[in-house]
Amino acid sequence: MKTVLLACALAFTASTPLFAQTPEPVSESPVTIGVSVVLDAPSLNDQREVNIWVPPFLDQLEEPINVVYLVDGGQDQDFVHMAGLAQLGALSWQYEPFMLVGVQTRTRLFDLTRPAEDPRYQSQFPEQGGSEAFLAFLTRQVIPYVEAHYPVSDRRALIGESLAGLFVTDTFLHAPSSFTDYIAVSPSLWWDDQAAGKAAPALLAQHDDAERHLYLTMADEGGTMQAGLDRLLAALREDAPEGLDWTHVDRSDTESHSTIFHPAALDAFRTLFALPPYEYGEAPWYLIEGGEPPAEGESEG
Repeated sequence: MKTVLLACALAFTASTPLFAQTPEPVSESPVTIGVSVVLDAPSLNDQREVNIWVPPFLDQLEEPINVVYLVDGGQDQDFVHMAGLAQLGALSWQYEPFMLVGVQTRTRLFDLTRPAEDPRYQSQFPEQGGSEAFLAFLTRQVIPYVEAHYPVSDRRALIGESLAGLFVTDTFLHAPSSFTDYIAVSPSLWWDDQAAGKAAPALLAQHDDAERHLYLTMADEGGTMQAGLDRLLAALREDAPEGLDWTHVDRSDTESHSTIFHPAALDAFRTLFALPPYEYGEAPWYLIEGGEPPAEGESEG
């Protein structure tokens, strides 16, 4: 019996390839999700990569499009996954379509922090304090380039997470007219012994009443990150400018520093760029229990 089974197995093996032949593609091409340019950054004595995603129907829009500027927006940073959220809005119309402009950072602690005044931070972090130079690059090179090449609206948002969130917060506090919308996700408000939170009351008192939007959220970091945010929130509750619409979402029970950015960004876009619910009309027959298709010649509503 064993001999017969072995013979059958050998016969099957001989007539059937052990592995199917590897298929060859009909065609092959790279997937392109945007345009990448390199701009001179005189304030940084450098050049930086700027990555741009636009909706495929940009030339069909009747109104200028909003722009979201992403800090840490290099191709190997946050640009690719955030471009996915931009595309999601364009596909689903759950929030206004926008174009995404990702701006590369290099030495993040230098690019994204204000100069430390606390000696501990000065000695521990020698490469720091260049955020004003990075903001100058954004406002003097990146924004003018975008506005010269694309049909953009006056509404422009700045988004970033962690140190980039600190940069967003500092820009809002120190140079509020730079952008109309600010999205700070788990901002590193521990920096310089919570300097941003401590300075918030005095800085907010100097703001004008122009219409702006601020979205703040923090994960479960706790410690001086949360303490710095608490200082900022207290200042906003006490003395928010008249034209400021601000939102705080506590994610300390649901997210960590490594998980918060994508879901928080999605919620921020839904909040700041909200659209009315899409009107689907009457439910089709197949979504109704026991429904029947329309009779021949009748329309479905």
